[in-house]
Amino acid sequence: MNLKVRLSLMNFLQFAVWGAYLTSMGRYLGNIGIASEIGWFYSMQGVVSIFMPALMGIVADRWIPAQRLLGYCHLLAGVFMFATAYYGATAGDHVAFSTIFSLYTVSVAFYMPTLALTNSVAYSALSQAGMDTVKDFPPIRVFGTIGFIVTMWFVDLMGFQSNQYQFVTSGAISIILFLYTFSLPHCNISDKTEQKSLVDALGLRAFALFRQKRMAIFFIFSMLLGVSLQITNSFANPFLFSFKAIPEYANSFGVQHANILISLSQVSETCCILLIPFFMKRYGIKNVMLIAMCAWVLRFGLFGFGNPGMPGVLLFVLSMVVYGVAFDFFNISGSLFVDQSTDSGIRSSAQGLFMLMTNGVGATIGTIAAQAVINHYTFAMPLDGDVLTVGDWQSCWFVFAGYALLVGVSFALIFRPKKQKVN
Repeated sequence: MNLKVRLSLMNFLQFAVWGAYLTSMGRYLGNIGIASEIGWFYSMQGVVSIFMPALMGIVADRWIPAQRLLGYCHLLAGVFMFATAYYGATAGDHVAFSTIFSLYTVSVAFYMPTLALTNSVAYSALSQAGMDTVKDFPPIRVFGTIGFIVTMWFVDLMGFQSNQYQFVTSGAISIILFLYTFSLPHCNISDKTEQKSLVDALGLRAFALFRQKRMAIFFIFSMLLGVSLQITNSFANPFLFSFKAIPEYANSFGVQHANILISLSQVSETCCILLIPFFMKRYGIKNVMLIAMCAWVLRFGLFGFGNPGMPGVLLFVLSMVVYGVAFDFFNISGSLFVDQSTDSGIRSSAQGLFMLMTNGVGATIGTIAAQAVINHYTFAMPLDGDVLTVGDWQSCWFVFAGYALLVGVSFALIFRPKKQKVN
């Protein structure tokens, strides 16, 4: 099979696992009575990303080939996602937060490292084949977004947004990807045998990148922008569903099929990935990331002004469109920047460090803080067998937009990247 096709299928399955529950889990958690704890579930993705991607990156650099480690992680993630669904089904109306949270946490602890490992596998395979990662990787990564969209639609159309079957879907795809990794190209591990320091032996040299002022500033701002990454994934679905409490919007498409409306974000992401090579070559990492930060301001602000009716729903649609720029121009270009700024011996570790700062520290702070803001402005309201989160959502979105604007202005003033030729 063609290398690009093989890597594209890997990315499709990788993000299909996540798309099954990431945008709809908040609605399910609300329905089982733990809406005020939604932020903890999403922040746990960040907590485990503080150490697991870096740890698995070290293992991939030193001991276990990245493609094999990718499979093992998915096997464990899938098993514990099945366990989460099983507990949710058997507990009924008596779901204990501690139990379902613990099972979910173990699953995402093994899933989150795979985001960096898939990048490492793709970069390694493309490099060994003599291909250009900047040119050839983005079209491959597009299929990850397509996979995410497919499972979002599947969960929506099957009526899984409010129940545990979204977790069953995710677990099944994880097991399929585990099996598929046996067909992926081999990734080399370090074969150096000379005397190593403790830092080298543990694979911690990636953290030495903080000694470079330029890289330290880049990673710090990656963390600050990472605060924004999971806010809409965590709360957009409960926000849209809250309009069910308003009779004129109760039967609107955005309320009844929130996942499909939100999936426009991923459609935009698919298109925007293809723009990255052009923007990276023409404008460089700083301007590309500034564009992403401006897009985050618009993403939140448009949510604040919109509603599911006409013409308000058009603002929601526009927010979905700018999400592609907000997410891709930060995540993908940042990953490419790290790949080009580090040597091959610590590349997997460096990718893990980037994940730590963004989906780890940044996303953890962001979701916990966002939950506090939302708990302050909203409250739970039972309605027709569902539990809605209603209140002053507009103020919440404006708070988030103001934060993104502050980060963008600071980044423009402080970050000074070295001019770098991108082939």
